[in-house]
Amino acid sequence: MILTYTDYILTPDDRYLFGRGEWFRSYQKMGAHRAHDNGVVGYHFNVWAPDVASVSVVGDFNGWEVGANPLHEMIDTGIWQGFVPGVGVGELYKYAITTLAGDTFFKADPYGFASEQIPGTSSMTADTDSYEWLDEDWIARRSRTNHLSRPLNIFEVHLGSWKRHVDGLDMGVGSYLTYDEMASELVAYAKSMGYTHLEFMPVMEHPFDGSWGYQVVGYYAPTSRFGSPDGLKRLIDACHRAGLGVILDWVPSGFCKDEQGLSNFNGSPLFESTEHPTWGTLQFNFEVTQVRAFLISNLLYWIDEFHADGIRVDGVSSLLYLNFGVENEEDKRFAEDGSENDYTSVHFLQRANQVIEEYCPGVMTIAEESSAWPHVTGPVIEGGLGFDYKWDMGWMNDTLWFTCCDFENRPSEHNKLTFSLMYAYNEHYILPLSHDEVVHGKRSLLGRQPGDEWRQFAGLRALNLWQMTHPGSKLNFMGNEIGQYIEWRYFEGIEYRLVNDFETHAKRKAYVEALNKFYLEYPALWQRAYESGGFEWIDCDNAEQNVICFIRHGFLPSDDLACVINFQPEAYEDYRIGVPKAGFWREVFNSDEVEFGGSGVTNGGMRFKASKPALHGFDYSINFRLPPLGGIVFAYDGMRRI
Repeated sequence: MILTYTDYILTPDDRYLFGRGEWFRSYQKMGAHRAHDNGVVGYHFNVWAPDVASVSVVGDFNGWEVGANPLHEMIDTGIWQGFVPGVGVGELYKYAITTLAGDTFFKADPYGFASEQIPGTSSMTADTDSYEWLDEDWIARRSRTNHLSRPLNIFEVHLGSWKRHVDGLDMGVGSYLTYDEMASELVAYAKSMGYTHLEFMPVMEHPFDGSWGYQVVGYYAPTSRFGSPDGLKRLIDACHRAGLGVILDWVPSGFCKDEQGLSNFNGSPLFESTEHPTWGTLQFNFEVTQVRAFLISNLLYWIDEFHADGIRVDGVSSLLYLNFGVENEEDKRFAEDGSENDYTSVHFLQRANQVIEEYCPGVMTIAEESSAWPHVTGPVIEGGLGFDYKWDMGWMNDTLWFTCCDFENRPSEHNKLTFSLMYAYNEHYILPLSHDEVVHGKRSLLGRQPGDEWRQFAGLRALNLWQMTHPGSKLNFMGNEIGQYIEWRYFEGIEYRLVNDFETHAKRKAYVEALNKFYLEYPALWQRAYESGGFEWIDCDNAEQNVICFIRHGFLPSDDLACVINFQPEAYEDYRIGVPKAGFWREVFNSDEVEFGGSGVTNGGMRFKASKPALHGFDYSINFRLPPLGGIVFAYDGMRRI
């Protein structure tokens, strides 16, 4: 139903809350909304542009004539509003803003819900109320589910380069898949591979492909590269109906300087404070209440209107510290307490997390945070930032350092492999092997493994088994699952043809699929992922052989798993580990299966009876074959003799 334009006029409460930075669903009135005046359909516009002489809407509908459709300022708010009859869906527009000095310039709508395709820079009118969602059951379950005790295995995707159409002989550097094509192909692929969630690198409109979406120009507009806003809704709806959650990357750390965007919006800095010293973006001014309302409303917009199940906040470390990226000592700033903590940004993050928790039960927030800031996932009421999860960058750096070492150097680096368990329960961690690890000359994960081709694939299987059996949730970037040799390149699709052309890559894909589904099947790997009682070392000190072994505990004692991983290329026909319980332990996963590309040093799914001698501080032990550069998971099989 099309509302009357008066429904979009700000009430005194709206204006009051906007001024306080507490109008958390400001998107419901700000921007361009389809409306009517006595049956005449058009669009009602609201834009915040304080301290200017005039604002008018220009677009296709008035020949881009400045002043043809003037807006009127609401006293003491800086908000300009007006209804323009006859404007249809899909028309381009901007705001013509004239400063007090008489200069006129053109800006896209900060609350624009659609954008024209690049290199165009205009906003586009949209029908935001026409889509009918089919995921009611999913949303209802989400609101009553504790995701911290559920499996979380994320497939990180850049929508512009997961796959491309093959146009001619360009080997994948073709045109984009649309949102609708991805609703069919990507959803089916992620589901078949056993992932629980898709994480999309930023889908907000951005002008430069090479920014990967992290330099945003349209915070409320899904990028038009892949289709319409409704196309993105169909993609997310398809994910939910397939049982996949969707996490969206979000960038409050800064926005791009392109002149059509937020920069100098009223002729001077309005949304921004300073330029980021490293990234060249403009940092939001969180001191300004309307900026805080703009951003928190933006979070709820993606959750309310696009049914996002999670928000991954990019660059949190850059928000926490006043001098993040500042090298010149003379340029450094300090808080009143003498620290470099940016308390204004801290309070913004805390409030944003509180609002999501209050308004959107079951929706998760994730911090990409690389420093030692305490209690990132701690409750705000206890001084924490209030996130649900934090990327474990320490685990990622240490583990990749170790697995990239030549085999003869690994014994001296063994502590890099095990150190993460010293702090694994300080936060609710996600273990990321993300896009950042396969760009800028770092090489692909496969290419970083030492040795010949067999050892590289085996080493990557061992790395993934450690990630999957380690406490915390999991994230892997597209291409990791097939063992792509080249780095990720944003301008071409992942080399999925390798799976069809080479047995090694096909078996690599089969391994990741089997490991993902194994994770889903065994609750000990996720039920207590954030409790210290969910993990117990058997032996973490075997640096000479680089073998680690440990127990994962679920809610039930019968769910116990014993995990053993060998990070050296030597196999052992008789390897013994201590186990905490008498009875039988059955081999339920082995990374060295021939079907995975392994050498076949397995135990054939045998059951091993725990017996004397005592070992590793336990009363019982089991003896088995341990594969080279691989690992085994044993499930506790009780006292039964079968």
